Amino acid sequence: MNTTAHTPLPFDATLTQELTHFLALEAHLLDTHRLDAWLDLYAEDASYWVPLVQGQTDPFEHSSIIHDDRTLLAIRVAQYSHPRAHARLPATRTCHQVGNVLVLEQTDAFVRVASTLTLVEYRQGRQRLWGALVEHRLRRTPQGWMIAAKRIDLINAEAELDGISILF
Repeated sequence: MNTTAHTPLPFDATLTQELTHFLALEAHLLDTHRLDAWLDLYAEDASYWVPLVQGQTDPFEHSSIIHDDRTLLAIRVAQYSHPRAHARLPATRTCHQVGNVLVLEQTDAFVRVASTLTLVEYRQGRQRLWGALVEHRLRRTPQGWMIAAKRIDLINAEAELDGISILF
């Protein structure tokens, strides 16, 4: 995904509303701990990337905070959901706020969408605030939109991050 070219397409109210709804659904599934349903939004060839450095263009040329394919995402979901994952108890509570949804590119194969994310995380008496610029590459399928790629650029990616225990 290319986060350097952020010139939005002309406004298409119907498409933007549909995509905003999809991104809100993704956030709701995360906030309500419906991780299997969240994982079902991801295509089999999907990628989920949280770069370590602002402006990072390649997940293979530099370390990343997270760089998962769908198989690794499924493992991550299984670990979060496992009843003996004592390190994750009590469960983290989150509130994802998605905004500023812009369609950046639309082809026959995919739609590239930029958005902002403000995420409040609460766990073990501690609240943290995360901010990110997010880019999704979505595919329309007969079942609806599927996530082909998601990139989350944390605004504080280069800071000490003290154990991330959430999905963005």
